[in-house]
Amino acid sequence: MASTSHLANGKDEEEIPPPQRPPSPPPHTTFAARGVHAPTFSAFRPRDIRIISSQVMTHVAWSCDGQRLGAVGIDKVVRVWTPEKSMELRSAQIYSGGHSDDVDYISWNPTHPELFCTTSSKDRRIIFWDARQSRYVQSLTVRFSPVQTTYSPDGRTLLVTSTGRSMYYLTYGKKEGDEKEQWYLSDSQPIPATTAIFNHTGDGIVLTHSSESSVRILSFPGLELVHSLPAHIGGCVAAALDPRGRYLATGGNDSIVNLFDLNEWICARTITACDHAITALSFSYDGEFIAIANTGSYIDICATETGMPLHRIPALGPSQTVQWHPSKYVIAYCGQTRVREGGPAPSAWLSLFGPGM
Repeated sequence: MASTSHLANGKDEEEIPPPQRPPSPPPHTTFAARGVHAPTFSAFRPRDIRIISSQVMTHVAWSCDGQRLGAVGIDKVVRVWTPEKSMELRSAQIYSGGHSDDVDYISWNPTHPELFCTTSSKDRRIIFWDARQSRYVQSLTVRFSPVQTTYSPDGRTLLVTSTGRSMYYLTYGKKEGDEKEQWYLSDSQPIPATTAIFNHTGDGIVLTHSSESSVRILSFPGLELVHSLPAHIGGCVAAALDPRGRYLATGGNDSIVNLFDLNEWICARTITACDHAITALSFSYDGEFIAIANTGSYIDICATETGMPLHRIPALGPSQTVQWHPSKYVIAYCGQTRVREGGPAPSAWLSLFGPGM
């Protein structure tokens, strides 16, 4: 059973406080001074897709061309929508048979809009799919419990972090006797990490750890420490790179987002708009905006160059993920409604926010 709705401001909904506004930024950093026409985010409303379920929608991601939106976390399957056609639940394409337990994460190959992979920490599998086929392309059972995955820019390496907060990586290629290329787990020793992402050239990776205050920058594939940046008291849990290559954003349990200048390797500004621990970060396609997910029932959108909060989106519950569309001012996020005593049954949800939604 599912429904598509807008979030109402009923009495049973959690009160969402407005974000705190920092002092006015320098005039030369404003949108007007730089000739940037920012969307009126307050004019948009979330589009919410609910699915009655005791399970949570764990992750959502856009294909590299933005034509498809994939979501995982319910019924051991992958759901893929084509949002320009329909976001009705029944219109989702279902990919099943790869996992025998709950699915945690989905990542799309950055070089091919039809290829993606999914992970399950419970069945310890990484499954590779082609959206044009109903059956998976490759199933890889690993010795650890995989959760988050990130492709390299060329789509031939995959970073994987585990529930044990370690990073491993896979490479795509041929070994002796292989007829065709496939994915192989690297023999390198795991490295402590909660999240791992590639830089834009693929010769470096950014690692965060939920019990470490610093962010580490390593060379790749050498895996040698290049920088260690003090970032968050109480642990760093999220990281994102500005598509323009100017900033590295980090988020922590301290509810703060730091923006590091990638030329100077210093903290250029700090965003303190959020009232809860940060769970995920995402830059818009032009790098002008950053979306911040957290353990509260809202998503914050802030201006990258000033750190100013622009809009707080009320959500149906906390979200572990948020992702901007690769070419539009549209974000996707997901989660599960809070369980309330005497209230309705919990439901998994997926939401879109932006013009045309």
